[in-house]
Amino acid sequence: MASKSKIAAAVLGASGYTGADLIRLAALHPGIEIKALIAKSHAGQPLAKVFPHLGVLGLPDLVTSEEVDWEGIDVAFCGLPHATAHQEIAKLPESVKVVDMSADFRLRDPDTYTQWYGGAHGATDLLGQAVYGLTEHYRDCIKDARIVACPGCYPTAILLAMLPLVKRKQIDAGAIIVDAKSGVTGAGRALKQNTLFAEAGEGLSPYGIGAHRHIPELEQEIGQAADETVRVNFTPHLAPMARGELCTCYVALKDDATVDSLRDALRDAYKDAPFIQLLEDGSIPATQNVRGSNYCQIAVFADRLEGRAIVVAAIDNLVKGSAGQALQNFNLMFGFDETEGLKQLPLFP
Repeated sequence: MASKSKIAAAVLGASGYTGADLIRLAALHPGIEIKALIAKSHAGQPLAKVFPHLGVLGLPDLVTSEEVDWEGIDVAFCGLPHATAHQEIAKLPESVKVVDMSADFRLRDPDTYTQWYGGAHGATDLLGQAVYGLTEHYRDCIKDARIVACPGCYPTAILLAMLPLVKRKQIDAGAIIVDAKSGVTGAGRALKQNTLFAEAGEGLSPYGIGAHRHIPELEQEIGQAADETVRVNFTPHLAPMARGELCTCYVALKDDATVDSLRDALRDAYKDAPFIQLLEDGSIPATQNVRGSNYCQIAVFADRLEGRAIVVAAIDNLVKGSAGQALQNFNLMFGFDETEGLKQLPLFP
């Protein structure tokens, strides 16, 4: 179990959406003391100016990484953009454990990273220390890791729904089709034309068609589970909501698999998983049912096409898809109960 003394934490990228949700959750965790909030472009500003809703916490002002006494920090939560996170993480003392919410340590092959992220990985020597942070499937590895690479929000929902079925050889791993929708916070807090209210409101549009950066992450994990090279057909859509994610997966059944056997595989895989909600026949996952929480809802449906099924998963992209999963992994790394700081129920309506 964890020591009675609190774990000293720093948040890199404290001015972004994932950073804000991590602060919101971690500030109420009984085993965490937030000692440094790092946001280069907002350095010197109080947290209340950047995020007024967090001003009541009385946390330190935002600073640069160079101003932090890293010898007094036990863990760094990293919410920096891809291609910048690995540079900052490489500077940290080895005594500091890292829970990374960026994409920089998710891919095990540096060449794949270069292909999809447009530049060479700057800390390839650390890739061997990184564990993929899909909590429900890598618990034992996460416990002893120095760097945990939290999955992207889309892969979190999709892999939670697909991996038990692939591992049990219930579905064809090479014939998965995913139609996914996410709220605009998935695009980050930086100003972008397509996420302006007038552009995103009252509309629905696909993006990253055939080339979204979460594709290699999906193929890496599904391929490893299937023990073969796979290709995943994945198309994300921008939905006119702040947060939430819904992933509809169309699958081809293998051998004698049925909708009932798919449900059995998921039930067995997640019988001890506190944040996975497997819905009964006829119940439908919805983003409003998990909003603000670390839960993932999954349900299986029969397809009218013979030999096929439909699996739907819903999460909050900022919580289970990022900051909540990060805190769940922190709990494993430091010996806390997996649910510590994450017991809040969804916000509804």
